[in-house]
Amino acid sequence: MAAVVGLAMLCPLAIAFLLVPDSRGHGTHEQLGLPPCTMVVLFGIRCPTCGSTTAFAYLARGQLIKAFGANVSATLLALLSVPAGIWVCLSAIRGRWLMVVPSGVAAIVVAMVFLTIAIIDWVCRLLADFL
Repeated sequence: MAAVVGLAMLCPLAIAFLLVPDSRGHGTHEQLGLPPCTMVVLFGIRCPTCGSTTAFAYLARGQLIKAFGANVSATLLALLSVPAGIWVCLSAIRGRWLMVVPSGVAAIVVAMVFLTIAIIDWVCRLLADFL
């Protein structure tokens, strides 16, 4: 099971490498057959996750600055998913956790940090669009 989780952490970057980053900074997900962002369509503003696929696509090409410009929290998530995915896969191969054993508390803390960064990034993008 851990091997599946580890590979699932690495797959989004592999898929993102096949996509062409949208120059608008969001909308790359539409190449996967997904619809445009509902918030953009209905309200004309980007949602907190807008730009995530674009950030992954830029990062897969090594364009870190453009990735951060598309979505800060998604870029950080992509950067974390590589070593974390490798760690989980190696742990699965060895049959035991390497170095540290993951905990629910740590997962909650990491999730809260990403959520906080996503909200701050979203508010900054909204302010930049309106100012």
